[in-house]
Amino acid sequence: MENFVAWPELAPSEFLPIFTYATLVLVFGVGYAGAITLAKMKFISRKWMPLGYLFWGLQTFSLYKLATLIHSNHYTTKVLLVTMIAYLFVPHLYFYLVSEADKRYEENKQDSNQ
Repeated sequence: MENFVAWPELAPSEFLPIFTYATLVLVFGVGYAGAITLAKMKFISRKWMPLGYLFWGLQTFSLYKLATLIHSNHYTTKVLLVTMIAYLFVPHLYFYLVSEADKRYEENKQDSNQ
């Protein structure tokens, strides 16, 4: 017995919007990660962090539109949006863990110098 996979049909006119939204997901994702990372590392002012969150919102919207254009089922769309919520918190968690590790090793370094 052969396996049968039913793919949704995409009209040729949908390819450019799909490509555009997929590109925007990547561009806004880099913008979000870059703005948050540079602000957390104090290379730019923390005033730029709302711009990073704007990029995250635009990335989430672009991903939703992309999922709609490729006729993604409801389960996959929900998984993608939950992933975007996790992506919102991952940079903050990373920098929190780094700062806590720095504090811990500074305390150990000070204890060993005494």
